[in-house]
Amino acid sequence: MLARRIIPCLDVARGRVVKGVHFESLRDAGDPVEQARRYDAEGADELVFLDISASAEDRQTTLDMVTRVADTIFIPFTVGGGIRTAADAERALRAGADKIAINTAAVEDPSLIRTLADRFGSQCVVVAVDVKRIDGRYAVVVLGGRRVTEREAVDWCKEVERMGAGEILLTSMDRDGTQLGYDLPLLRDVVRAVRIPVIASGGAGSPAHLVEAFEAGAHGVLAASIFHYQGSSLPEVRHYLRERGIPVRP
Repeated sequence: MLARRIIPCLDVARGRVVKGVHFESLRDAGDPVEQARRYDAEGADELVFLDISASAEDRQTTLDMVTRVADTIFIPFTVGGGIRTAADAERALRAGADKIAINTAAVEDPSLIRTLADRFGSQCVVVAVDVKRIDGRYAVVVLGGRRVTEREAVDWCKEVERMGAGEILLTSMDRDGTQLGYDLPLLRDVVRAVRIPVIASGGAGSPAHLVEAFEAGAHGVLAASIFHYQGSSLPEVRHYLRERGIPVRP
């Protein structure tokens, strides 16, 4: 069985790492380069940087940050936020990112997924799917949660796979920052519907929540609050997971 991945998430706004609840009420969590250095040293499998205001502000990802992170760490990292074209993606990859994540741009033009996969390879293309439960359905939301679309999450994930995405980053907006655990029914539905790896995001508050996500089929778990604020170290979390039979790197 392939090792499961532990992936700290660094949401970035105005050059700082931030964390909120339901994508709002943001509070500072440090410098992105220093946080990246810390997580690299502690043994993270990967990192994800999401410039959470880039799409809403109609600007590109901050490439200077990408370059500084690439010069600092030795593990793979994904960059998302404000990537709307193949040229944007190429700039992020040339700056040092290993993968690019697209969200709003993919919903507005699904053919972008195929364009990026054909040009850079599916292994570079992560489609971030933000989801909010509305009137009994899992609605896809874009622009950092500011706009609800008519797309249904599971159907959209199937389309994302058909268009050539290499991974899905699945975030429950309802659980984001709550530390109540991942939306396991949503996660299970998506995992059953696609064959590509699904990374669970939104709601991790303890190592036990990571175990639940892996048992629900996640290939990787994204977490922020438990590492930024709760004082859980990656070695401690990795040990906890291994004791419970989750195949993670030693």
